[in-house]
Amino acid sequence: MKRLLILAFITLGFTGFAQNDSKAETLLNEVSNKIKSYKNISIDFKYELNNVNEENMSQETRGDVVIEGEKYKLNILGVTRIFDGKTLYTISPEDEEVTISSDNSDDESTISPSDMLSFYEDGYTYKMDIVQNVKGRKIQYVKLSPMDTNSEIKHVLLGIDATTKHIYNLIEVGKNGTKTTLTVNSFQTDQPISKTLFTFDESKYADYYINRID
Repeated sequence: MKRLLILAFITLGFTGFAQNDSKAETLLNEVSNKIKSYKNISIDFKYELNNVNEENMSQETRGDVVIEGEKYKLNILGVTRIFDGKTLYTISPEDEEVTISSDNSDDESTISPSDMLSFYEDGYTYKMDIVQNVKGRKIQYVKLSPMDTNSEIKHVLLGIDATTKHIYNLIEVGKNGTKTTLTVNSFQTDQPISKTLFTFDESKYADYYINRID
């Protein structure tokens, strides 16, 4: 799973650093506080991957995620991931396989939806960037730059709706020419959700191969 996909869902708090832009810090804090005030969040999004250095490689797909605290249910690329707060279940109908792990991520380069905004707390500097008018919405971008010179990421642009303080999109630019963009199509909060939404029912997958990593 591409890092950007997971970065896009923002839920945790923020600790600033002195070298960062104070206006950017204030805005990111406002976004974080707004997000933390919701009991749950439901997001439908568009995910785009482009790399001009690899024969104009281009990919576009859609997905959705529901987040409640550390728990989440994410659907993307035909795969469902359910994290109940302790265990991650990755369900692949195409492979007829369920992978069960106590780890809340696919690998070291991914960040779970329940960790969304906190990714920049360590290892990033940030500053205010451009403002764009998108269909009547004022979108303020914050530019995040990794402190690690060996990072594969050149920079990340986080687009924030100046009125609602909700995330509009996130653009990650890699040093290898890859540009990944996640755009929020629908952002709903405090929706009535099933008590079993984050519960994995193994009996529904009797014909699947169950891969227990731990």
